[in-house]
Amino acid sequence: MSATEERIDRQAALRAQLQRQRQAFLHEGPPSAATRRRRIDRLLALVLDNTDAFTEAMAEDFGTRSKAASLFTEVVGIIPVIEHTRAHVAQWMRSTALMRAARLAGLRAEVQPTPVGVVGIIGPWNFPLNLVVLPAAAAFAAGNRVMIKMSEITGHTARLMSDLAPRYFDADELAVVTGGPEVAATFAALPFDHLFFTGSPSVGALVGGAAAANLVPVTLELGGKNPVVVAPDADLRRAAARIAAARMVNGGQVCVCPDYVLVPHDRIDTFVEVARETLRGMFPTIATNGDYCSSVNAANFDRVLGLIDDARSHGATVETVAPAGELLPDRRARKIAPTIVRDVDERMRIAEEEIFGPVLVVQGYTDLTAAIDYINARPAPLVAYWYGPDNEDFRGFIRRTRSGGVARNDFAAQMIPSAAPFGGVGRSGMGAYHGKAGFDAFSHYRTVVGSDLPFSLTGTAAPPFRRPMRLYADATLRRARNRTRRRLRGG
Repeated sequence: MSATEERIDRQAALRAQLQRQRQAFLHEGPPSAATRRRRIDRLLALVLDNTDAFTEAMAEDFGTRSKAASLFTEVVGIIPVIEHTRAHVAQWMRSTALMRAARLAGLRAEVQPTPVGVVGIIGPWNFPLNLVVLPAAAAFAAGNRVMIKMSEITGHTARLMSDLAPRYFDADELAVVTGGPEVAATFAALPFDHLFFTGSPSVGALVGGAAAANLVPVTLELGGKNPVVVAPDADLRRAAARIAAARMVNGGQVCVCPDYVLVPHDRIDTFVEVARETLRGMFPTIATNGDYCSSVNAANFDRVLGLIDDARSHGATVETVAPAGELLPDRRARKIAPTIVRDVDERMRIAEEEIFGPVLVVQGYTDLTAAIDYINARPAPLVAYWYGPDNEDFRGFIRRTRSGGVARNDFAAQMIPSAAPFGGVGRSGMGAYHGKAGFDAFSHYRTVVGSDLPFSLTGTAAPPFRRPMRLYADATLRRARNRTRRRLRGG
């Protein structure tokens, strides 16, 4: 079979799988709360029953990735969100009554949350389990069927998920798809009822364009250059230590990692000193350290090194925080030592591109207005960080900046509440999930109105247009104009 024939077969198989799920969804209708909870439980069991296998697969995919880190970020971290969703399914499914008083006269109106149908989920490589399981749980809570395209970059995890899913789900409930970029492109172009994507803004634009051809609504969870403002009155040592540690989570390969830090000019040296001490204390060794996460592949390793080299060639001050005697970067292990970059300007790629690696940019600012202006001159990030007290400066920072979320004094604090929506804005994303936001993302709120009145409320919209209707329209317009003018005069 030729490559073209294989591609056509894959496309046909994906379309057929979507059609089977859609037919099963239409045959069943909106599932009960018990069925939805049962699907969520089976999804959770798929993860919990096979935790060791998943952590081993992810360690194999990354080369070096702590199994403890995978356990915490990929499994333990998703449990509270899923349990919160499961506990509230029945409540979120309830219809909302409108115009309650009108029921006595024979007019009944309500809004029903209804499942959209079949949800497609395209997962990323940085958290290949977490970031497909969480949206799948939300889609099940809303009553949908689910198809997941796993990232080909983390191939061991993808194959494991594909092998395990049939033990817990019929394919018309949950189907897992593996394959490379061509499969992903075909998947994104399928006429789903909703498409959920986590990844980079550049790929997100391609996914959104493919979905638009079929008028498929999308949720895009993207990245961005997350800023950190260290306030003039912040506890500098605590801030520097926490920011440096946060940059190293998953080897810096996290969409909510701090990307660049804005520090008062007169405190930069102290900040860098503390950050350096923190990193040395965290990683007395790197080359053989099982807790030091590798770049996921050679392409990302080379991309991060390219950002560092480009910044250095344009005059940036680059400091590598490597243990004495270790030769880093290590291409075989795909390990790059923690790196602090200063004196960055707009000529450098690192000023514009998301780093997604163990590199922290530190820049000075003269006053908070200048820091906020610098942030606002760039695309809205997924999260904006503030280190300092909760005072008027912080409240002004919230008011004057745009971001998917805001966290103060701690890494990813905006994700702690299980009920909190998570999502970006602008270039960092479109839509949100977690908690009820996830249920809403995969639901359609359908208005249902029934009338038992002896006359038609809307019949006056049809001709002939008699004099009473015209008088009513004139009177309504007159009242509306007068009301609006009074409001404008009052302030």
